[in-house]
Amino acid sequence: MNLDAYKGIIFDMDGTLVDSMPAHLKAWEQTCAIHEIPFDETWFYSLGGMPTVKTAQEINRRFKQNFDVNRLAETKCKFFDEIEFKGEIIESSYNVLLAHKVDKKIAVGTGCRRFNAEPLLTDTGILPMLDALVTADDVVNHKPNPDTFLEAAKRIGIEPKDCIVFEDTELGKTAALAAGMDCIMVIDGELEGLYKA
Repeated sequence: MNLDAYKGIIFDMDGTLVDSMPAHLKAWEQTCAIHEIPFDETWFYSLGGMPTVKTAQEINRRFKQNFDVNRLAETKCKFFDEIEFKGEIIESSYNVLLAHKVDKKIAVGTGCRRFNAEPLLTDTGILPMLDALVTADDVVNHKPNPDTFLEAAKRIGIEPKDCIVFEDTELGKTAALAAGMDCIMVIDGELEGLYKA
């Protein structure tokens, strides 16, 4: 893969660099069981990249409910924290990071809260290789808005047009393209397709 055209690489985390989506889905499944919410794995996966509290808001919208979104989010986070093994690195995208950590600026732009993101990136050895980490705590408007990736580009000092994003969800791809960045999708652990901004 030739990335010579770019000065910065921004990775999503869950499902892109780390195979942690199954752990997130398990935590949501347990949360749904408690609150008698139908669990649709495909739908929950499609919301990957969205902060937990925003996912809770989407649950209310989809099922026409009035759950306390903070309570739902806290329950999901509790279940997620209790999962001991949260996922391995995804080799295809991790190898891109390793290949370019010297010649390009590297950032992660995630919909996770910082208190979830930092331990996962530390456990996988990724955090020390990053020039910047942008989490749900660092922006107001989350994916599919471009703010996460624009903030990441700002923090690594690279113009958006000179950055490429690696993502695994449509929400993330939409955010990358809206930021004026090209995007490579990571589907089932494989790099599939370049989408031009």
